[in-house]
Amino acid sequence: MTWDPENFQFAGRGALRLSSPWVRYLALLADCALVCIAGVVVYNLYHQKSYGFFELPTSYQVLILSAGALLGLFIETLYRSWRLQNLFHMLRILLMVWLGVMAIEVMGLFLVKKTTDVSRAWYVFWGVSSFLLLSIERVLVYLWLRGLRRKGLNFKTVLVVGMNSIGDQVIEKLKNANFTGMKVIGHIEPSQVVDYMDLPQHQQPQEVWICLPLSDSLGIQTSLFALNQSVASIRLIPDWFSSKLMGHGLSEELGMPMVDLSYSPISGTTWFVKELVDRVLAALILVFVSPLMLLIALAIYATMGGPVLFKQARNGWNGKLIRIYKFRTMQHHQESEGQVLQAQKNDPRVTPLGAFLRRTSLDELPQFFNVLQGRMSIVGPRPHVVTHNEYYRNMVPRYMLRHKVKPGITGWAQINGFRGETDTLEKMEKRVELDLYYIERMSIWLDLKIIVLSVFKGFVHRNAY
Repeated sequence: MTWDPENFQFAGRGALRLSSPWVRYLALLADCALVCIAGVVVYNLYHQKSYGFFELPTSYQVLILSAGALLGLFIETLYRSWRLQNLFHMLRILLMVWLGVMAIEVMGLFLVKKTTDVSRAWYVFWGVSSFLLLSIERVLVYLWLRGLRRKGLNFKTVLVVGMNSIGDQVIEKLKNANFTGMKVIGHIEPSQVVDYMDLPQHQQPQEVWICLPLSDSLGIQTSLFALNQSVASIRLIPDWFSSKLMGHGLSEELGMPMVDLSYSPISGTTWFVKELVDRVLAALILVFVSPLMLLIALAIYATMGGPVLFKQARNGWNGKLIRIYKFRTMQHHQESEGQVLQAQKNDPRVTPLGAFLRRTSLDELPQFFNVLQGRMSIVGPRPHVVTHNEYYRNMVPRYMLRHKVKPGITGWAQINGFRGETDTLEKMEKRVELDLYYIERMSIWLDLKIIVLSVFKGFVHRNAY
């Protein structure tokens, strides 16, 4: 009985490859074991005793086991193939998933009124130590795989079809990503595929990447016909590099395969984690700032009278009309029908208190209630007035794609200096460009980065008037 490191199998028995679906379940079991070990060790250190897992209080056992079960909900995200992912990307995903698991458990304890049954210090140290163990595990496995690939093991051979800019970029990306273990063994034209596939078996590729524009139907068909007897995995890489598409991917509807050229990136695990983080953070922030909001409300009522809140219809997710809340900053005034005049520098409608609230973004605090209602997100494109949307949608390309996600209290455009009045078309174009940059790269990690940066450079700005 011999071990073949390349395929991770024992010769003479059923192969268990690193890409096998069973490997992800083994990885999940390993993670569950580490989470249990962390829970027991932290409990013993905290109480200066020596207990086994089954000697811990029931509430602690349930928390530890449920954490392992919750990791299983993210099996498609957390335990997908590592081959085409870099280490830091995987650790970021792990962090986001683990924070989501911890938040779900906190909410569960709150709902069943068991928060006093578990030590908060133990919970925090257990959460941190579990994440560290899970991270160390991944780093060690990652280094082990790198070691195998340096020895010429655990790699996949790739044949690139298409001697054009697409193929050149793909080869360059693979060359700069040696962690993938993908080895390019040929770069040919579609007409050469037939001759290449006639080579001896040991020279056949494990994967064939067809790098042709969708308009080259003849080249694609020629390649596929030549590969119809090949056991290689075949991938089509269209010219996404030069196309300004958003959320492009593959889907299947009514049994028909489709290429999605524009769809909302909020789905599946991303939607769940973002919704969870939004609601939990919004609730915590509202509790923390509620005394300040009460003082602001009293100050507005004392200086301007009622109402304290300003409510306005704006476009939300998928263009649906929503009503957002802000603290009132202007005196009562009448505007022309169908027109909404943006606040300008030294605007006579804005009161001294209102100017201060606008400069410091304190007038936006009631929008955390919009987040709790599910109408807004903490991070996303700022919602514009409906009349402005109607005006700019015909002037700025891809303008309405901003509504493919929920609008936000802060966003990528705001921390990059594009907030306040958009008195020129160039300013609006730049804001839309930054909003779409965020949507195309949206992740919980990027959301947290924007939230942190907003504290230092997003809330107080010279353009806010």
